[in-house]
Amino acid sequence: MQAKIKNIFVEGAISPAKIADSISHHQQKTDIGGHSIFLGQVRADVINGGVVQAIDYTAYTDMALDTAHRIREDIFAKYELTCMHIYHSLGRVNTGEISLFVFTSSKHRKAAILACEELVERIKKELPVWGKEIIDNQSSVWKENH
Repeated sequence: MQAKIKNIFVEGAISPAKIADSISHHQQKTDIGGHSIFLGQVRADVINGGVVQAIDYTAYTDMALDTAHRIREDIFAKYELTCMHIYHSLGRVNTGEISLFVFTSSKHRKAAILACEELVERIKKELPVWGKEIIDNQSSVWKENH
């Protein structure tokens, strides 16, 4: 039986309460020995003489969900994980706010850390999600992932 495709998208910024709630749900899972968490935050970069105020994220949603599902399955097959969560913003996320939350858990810390790092790199490289940086001088520019 194929695993269900999970919706990873959150409208707007990912709130600290959502992050805390996700972490607290794992206290009952006593077979977990380590977690690794990545939080992607919007920076106030200086571009074209202006300062980034926000990023407006857009995606090919169905394609992105299929891609995220494939990445999840690959990571689960490669590492001994207990669980994995991905949340990515769509829409406007202001500077200082969180737009990506990746959370991996395993019996031992090493698998959680390595899986989290690979997961973030693959999301940035493979997921069909784009961000338009909104700049305070009334300009905007499409963000390039590095």
